[in-house]
Amino acid sequence: MIKDIKKKSEEKMQKTLANLDAELDTLKAGRANPHMLDRIEVEYYGSIVPVQQVGNISIPEARMMIITPWEKPMLKQIEKAIQKSELGINPVNDGTVIRLVIPELTEETRKNLVKQVKKYGEEAKIAIRSIRRDANDKIKALKKEDLAEDEIKRGEDEMQKMTDSYIQKIDAALSTKEKEVMTI
Repeated sequence: MIKDIKKKSEEKMQKTLANLDAELDTLKAGRANPHMLDRIEVEYYGSIVPVQQVGNISIPEARMMIITPWEKPMLKQIEKAIQKSELGINPVNDGTVIRLVIPELTEETRKNLVKQVKKYGEEAKIAIRSIRRDANDKIKALKKEDLAEDEIKRGEDEMQKMTDSYIQKIDAALSTKEKEVMTI
């Protein structure tokens, strides 16, 4: 029973870590990264789809992204979607492709990005701790099913170790992203 609780909790913690990585990938750090466009969606034949599904994204230079739509009429829609997004990049439409030039980050922008990185990290840590709390509540509920006190204690200790491990992974991911953002 405790094994099932631990397994489900670990799966949730892995998803939380994967979600954090995805959030960090969407931040612009002064270099072109196709994941920056992950949250941008366009209307395509009546459906709302991610930009990646309506064109090819390439990175010819470190600070430039080119979106080549599979259908020419999508150029305007992609351009509008990028302008409406929180990306803060002005798309250049030349009639066949959309060019996105990633601007150099100012010191102030870098500091704001680091604050955003820390915010994402704190949200992930809160989620991990919440998963631990829920698992510990389930483990304690097993006491009513005549589970030995030392087994319950061992289960809680293992949950704490797992939580500490995931918090360290989050800290490592945050540290890497902060260095990337602050590198000029």
